[in-house]
Amino acid sequence: MPKTPITVARGDGIGPEIMEACLRVLEAAGAELEYEFVTIGEQVYESGNTSGITPEFWESIRRTKVFYKAPLTTPQGKGYKSINVTIRKTLSLYANVRPVRTSEPFIETLHPAMDVVIIRENEEDLYAAIEHRQTDEVYQCLKLITRPGSERLIRYAFEYALANNRKKITCMTKDNIMKLTDGLFHKVFDEVAEEYPSVETDHLIIDIGTARVADTPEAFDMIVLPNLYGDIVSDVTAQLSGSVGLGRSANIGEKMAMFEAIHGSAPDISGRGIANPSGLLNAGVMMLIHVGQSEIAEKIENAYLKTIEDGIHTVDIYDPSRSKVRVSTDEFADAVIERLGQKPQVLAPVSYANGRNVQTSFPLKNANPATRDLHGIDVFLFWDEGDRDPDELGEALSQANTDKLQLTMITNRGLKVYPQGAPETFCTDHWRCRFEPETDGGTSQQDIITLLQSVHDAGFDIIKTENLYSFDGQFGFSLGQGQ
Repeated sequence: MPKTPITVARGDGIGPEIMEACLRVLEAAGAELEYEFVTIGEQVYESGNTSGITPEFWESIRRTKVFYKAPLTTPQGKGYKSINVTIRKTLSLYANVRPVRTSEPFIETLHPAMDVVIIRENEEDLYAAIEHRQTDEVYQCLKLITRPGSERLIRYAFEYALANNRKKITCMTKDNIMKLTDGLFHKVFDEVAEEYPSVETDHLIIDIGTARVADTPEAFDMIVLPNLYGDIVSDVTAQLSGSVGLGRSANIGEKMAMFEAIHGSAPDISGRGIANPSGLLNAGVMMLIHVGQSEIAEKIENAYLKTIEDGIHTVDIYDPSRSKVRVSTDEFADAVIERLGQKPQVLAPVSYANGRNVQTSFPLKNANPATRDLHGIDVFLFWDEGDRDPDELGEALSQANTDKLQLTMITNRGLKVYPQGAPETFCTDHWRCRFEPETDGGTSQQDIITLLQSVHDAGFDIIKTENLYSFDGQFGFSLGQGQ
């Protein structure tokens, strides 16, 4: 049987130590893997490469399709983009999969029955990282949610549920506030759920949903979320399990996949031989399942569970009342190797022999092209005159009205302040000014250009514009708070 080639990065900080320990376990278990080692991360940044990624990495991953990665360091305070985000988005690794299961009574937790899988969208949302400073006081970050991005992530979640005998998926959004973006994610979830009647579903607003996860995580089976919420909730569950150092992660795309621990490079303990390799080792288990070596994956995870059950623990989870031996990184790996072929007696053993890979590529539904009508424009201004009186701005800006478009509203940080704002409202130097036609006759692009010229000629500083559209008669823009 030919070995499966994989790309391997030893990483930064504690990365080389824990990667070496994990590779020893994989080899001792009989994993049929061929390694292509690449250098990315801190060393590459420091060489002057602002991406932290060499061309050799891209060549390797396009050959192997599988990336096993130790934690990497992105230098702080120099404007560098996260390597993780760059890799995930470049390779379209759209699904972040984080299973979390507790090991009570051997690792302390208040939630011994927790066994939950987080499926997090991996490419969109605020992690698009499109940010701008617009005025002296105001910065913005664009939140992008797409229908195809949401649909394939949600379909993957349902396919994962079927492949892994999961019974229920909970969707979490904040669509009571972000009715268009989070509203789309929730809507697509409901649509896809109709095609999987054997899987129970529900939806929670993210704030109360996170609170319930923190309080009673054992009540959840699977959770599917947009990117930022998923990042937070998955770390919450990992911490509740006993340590973020135990967390594992798979990043799944249609053609490629990346497997990693969820923790960082921990440079403060680098070189001391005390780091816990558990997260990266169990990410390796997920990788073996992905490449079709489920029996080896099962052997390793059961040996890992037996090691934990025998009280052989690294310092981060060592507890004199529960642990028997405090071990180094390498000693922990040795203990797992010694137990290959054994199963835990108290913790539930895993079985992957009858499992199947989760479908990753889906024929996405083509949304019917909508009838799109232009209804006006939001003109964002930098304006810092006098006492920042909205009425003063509104009266002056109304002079820029054209025959086709008139000022109908001004908001500040999303709240309507003109006409009829409240005197108590605090205002910054950033104003959204909405111009709409007086009648329902619609708006043309020429009308927009004429208005913008008029606003400019009136001496106002335009910093951004957003056209206002309806789609099949439904507004594709939000009202101002208080409107």
